[in-house]
Amino acid sequence: MAALSDRGASALWVALLGSASTVTTLALGCATPFPSLAALAAVHLRRREGVALILLAWAASQFVGFFLLGYPRDGSTLAWGAALGTAATGSALASYAALRALDYRSAAARLSLAYAAGFTAFKGIILASALVLGGLHTAMAPDLLAEQFVRNGAILIGLYALYRALVAAGVPAPPQPATAA
Repeated sequence: MAALSDRGASALWVALLGSASTVTTLALGCATPFPSLAALAAVHLRRREGVALILLAWAASQFVGFFLLGYPRDGSTLAWGAALGTAATGSALASYAALRALDYRSAAARLSLAYAAGFTAFKGIILASALVLGGLHTAMAPDLLAEQFVRNGAILIGLYALYRALVAAGVPAPPQPATAA
């Protein structure tokens, strides 16, 4: 029975955080905070659920972009959508890998490490994609990078506050991921 409640709690958090991400995507005009979600997932969800959350957030962002914001359905836009999905998944995997490599106890240190690793991986994959798809000057503009880093950091703080508030209100916490030995 405990395994079912663990799965149910994990599914509930994937849905809750996926919904919060979709609201953020709508508010920011399709700028989904993948590194923020990756960091929060790495700290509070097992890897499978975290990757599921990232894929759900990516799918929701594609839906918002193509069906609500009217993104063009051309080869370049579709290729960038795939690149974003790859970068988002890479962000999650990097966040989990960083936490496995270094064992910090405090939530703030774990979130910071996971966020730094996730943001770096995300932007690295975007850089590689921009070299192939074009748009390097936009994707890697220093002022834009700084703005995205700060904005995603602020979103991470907001998502963490939402997580803590929901747990305090009685929403069962998801099973915690294993930490480094």
